[in-house]
Amino acid sequence: MGNVRLWLSALIISVSSHMLYAQDTDALLSKPDSLLTFSDSLSIFHLIDSLLSLDELTDYSQLALRLSYNSNVLWAGRTLGIDQFGLAPGISYYHKSGLFADASFFWSKDFEPKYYLTILSAGYMHTFSKRFSVMGSYDRYFYNLEDEYIPYNNALTVSPFLEFHPVNFRVDYTFYFGERSVHRIMPSLGITLEKSRLFKLDKVSIMPSVFVLMGNETFSEIIFPSTRAEWIAAYIRVRQGLPWYRIETRNVFGIMNYAFMLPLNIRHKQMNFSFSYTYNIPKALPGETLTLSESSFLSASFTWLFSLNRKKSPL
Repeated sequence: MGNVRLWLSALIISVSSHMLYAQDTDALLSKPDSLLTFSDSLSIFHLIDSLLSLDELTDYSQLALRLSYNSNVLWAGRTLGIDQFGLAPGISYYHKSGLFADASFFWSKDFEPKYYLTILSAGYMHTFSKRFSVMGSYDRYFYNLEDEYIPYNNALTVSPFLEFHPVNFRVDYTFYFGERSVHRIMPSLGITLEKSRLFKLDKVSIMPSVFVLMGNETFSEIIFPSTRAEWIAAYIRVRQGLPWYRIETRNVFGIMNYAFMLPLNIRHKQMNFSFSYTYNIPKALPGETLTLSESSFLSASFTWLFSLNRKKSPL
């Protein structure tokens, strides 16, 4: 897998994976204007490196402009409503050394303000062999939400890719941090089916994929007295000026969401178009009460690529 291929797939990741959100199960992120990150959204829908399969390209620097659309905004598979959608324009730069930078901007008709989030990213990708590559990145989230508590505004991600064509395997680990911190792990498995020079198009690819989102959350539970001894202890706490109930905090880890995605990718010259259908199955963490049902949504993106420094240079 060449660095150019990996970067081009990272654009798809940025497009598909910057359109979901992770929901904080202790209700800090239970409303649309208290977001975790867009990356857990476009975390659930990461496409695998070989989706584009641009073997014929040599490594050189590139600039990409893109616009993506998502029919339904989600938090870790927890849907907010089928009538909601989001738009995300962005710009990416890839240097042939493996360094890259990205800026993404997010808009939704159902949020207030409608333009509510900017994500700046920088990272490095390296190909160790034809089958194995690794990408690492840092993301900084700038929310256009005044007077809102946002516990996470930074993310560090490491993503190893393993390809045995046509089978692809990938694992994304992300550490979100700020005033609080959480961990997300998302393995994915896909099969790439592609055809070159189809209907005068350079390449058409489809890649059925399955994703599993795992993570940790902190729960705070109010414990009320239920036995004679507990009532006596509650009475003593009240005499001391404390609440008569107890608050128990625990951190749990488990599966948060399953996702099945069917993406169609079309590349022609400098243009790349992607269309995906995704079906989500949210899962409750241990001790979590989850009433939301399964959901699905459509996403699409258009990317225009500009090749830079195609001639040899000292860089």
